[in-house]
Amino acid sequence: MPPRYRRDRPFTHRVPLRRVRHLETIMGYKEIRYELSDGILTITLNRPEKLNAYTLVMDAELKDALNTADADDEVRAVIVTGAGRAFCAGADLTLGDKTFDYKAMGLEDTLDTLRDPGGITTLRIYDMKKPLIAAINGPAVGFGITMTLPMDIRLASEDARMGFVFARRGIVLEACSSWFLLRIVGISKAAEWVLTGRVFEAKEAHAQGLVSELLAPDDLIPRAREIAAEIARNTSAVSVALCRQLLWKMLGADHPMEAHRLESKCMFWAGGQADATEGILSFLEKRPPEFTMKPGSQMPEVYPWWTDRPFEE
Repeated sequence: MPPRYRRDRPFTHRVPLRRVRHLETIMGYKEIRYELSDGILTITLNRPEKLNAYTLVMDAELKDALNTADADDEVRAVIVTGAGRAFCAGADLTLGDKTFDYKAMGLEDTLDTLRDPGGITTLRIYDMKKPLIAAINGPAVGFGITMTLPMDIRLASEDARMGFVFARRGIVLEACSSWFLLRIVGISKAAEWVLTGRVFEAKEAHAQGLVSELLAPDDLIPRAREIAAEIARNTSAVSVALCRQLLWKMLGADHPMEAHRLESKCMFWAGGQADATEGILSFLEKRPPEFTMKPGSQMPEVYPWWTDRPFEE
């Protein structure tokens, strides 16, 4: 039996972190911005002069920001967006033809031990207690789009363009996208996008369900904040954390009985907690709820109900 998932376990990839020497404190990130207000955290990929192309520094900082956000009970929802005119142009290609050549980098890992850094990031998002909203403000290709797949809500500017361009670069899907993408848009559309590697307009992404709303550029962040505020003001943080994981983890269940078992346990526990009392009384008294329970310290014993999957078999 694999070891149980630990919430205090660091989600970092040892190889990139070994090569990044200046991961700084929360207010001193170099390639992202971390801004918290009214319970809403906005993480901004911040290399606008490079279309927010993804680097090892950005990767380490984003992982650190996700860990920080998940541990902070003041954070009720997370928005991820890009600075300037792009969301993320994918991997930074300044290493040229050696960009994805791990052997040429001199890394000690083998075929069985090397882990895709983007996959570690998306797995971290997958296990988050906090809901995430991708506000795709411009071009999002490669990891720029695959990083959004385990986020809960994807909004896009009408100016955005997306592309799963890996086959056009002579590489393959990454960031667990071969698991996430087909569950979002189905195998046929996923195969077309991936096998052609073409870049497509936001309206096509919307028509196929990859994004839930198309918005004018100036309306994108206000709409993302409106959804985040709806969560922050009106819901129980513990309920949201449990519901988020029920939804994501049941994607791989082989029978609805699995959902029935877990929902029964969660309902049995939640029904006797302070937030359930407040939720009912606030409704009956026709007033806004004041939920007090904290996911950082007041989750049920049944959580987490899944076991950590070891990378090496």
